[in-house]
Amino acid sequence: MDLTTLAEVTGSVNTIGYGIAAIGPGIGLGILIGKTVEGMARQPEVAGQLRGTMFIGLAFVEILALLGFVAGFLF
Repeated sequence: MDLTTLAEVTGSVNTIGYGIAAIGPGIGLGILIGKTVEGMARQPEVAGQLRGTMFIGLAFVEILALLGFVAGFLF
């Protein structure tokens, strides 16, 4: 196997790795937003607090996606 083929395989593995790494944050965002909407529907008076907490949670979940993206470049 020559170096060109090895470089192509390495690039493909990085792409597949990021795709797999994006699944976790995608599922996390779906659960987070769904449960927040459910909580707002059950108790509309705390919608503001739930929304603020949801945005903090969104930031943490998105960091996971960015770490997966960066890890693809580092390793």
